[in-house]
Amino acid sequence: MSNIANITCIVCPMGCPLQVTKLDNGYKVEGNTCKRGEKYGVEELTNPRRVITTTVKLNGSYLNLLPVKTEDSIPKGMMFEIMKELDKITVNAPINVGDVIVENILGTGVNVVSAKAV
Repeated sequence: MSNIANITCIVCPMGCPLQVTKLDNGYKVEGNTCKRGEKYGVEELTNPRRVITTTVKLNGSYLNLLPVKTEDSIPKGMMFEIMKELDKITVNAPINVGDVIVENILGTGVNVVSAKAV
């Protein structure tokens, strides 16, 4: 297995091409134009995380679906499990932006919130 990984940073729209090298005492990140890219490169190899944006079923509105998102990033390996859980959720209007739809989704410590007022 190689000790070098080539990834694209997704922290901002710049999309810096990163080269992350595993060293005996940590990681070396090259190609980033900011400190956030360095942090992202290390996290992507050690504990990849993502923010989920999706929809849940909605009753009592002209819309059938409510856009929702996680308030913070969740472990990447839990994405499909969380999506299955959100597929079971139905909410009733009215809803405000930021209303908690699911608290502490699957024990992650992260809430799922509304991204739209309806």
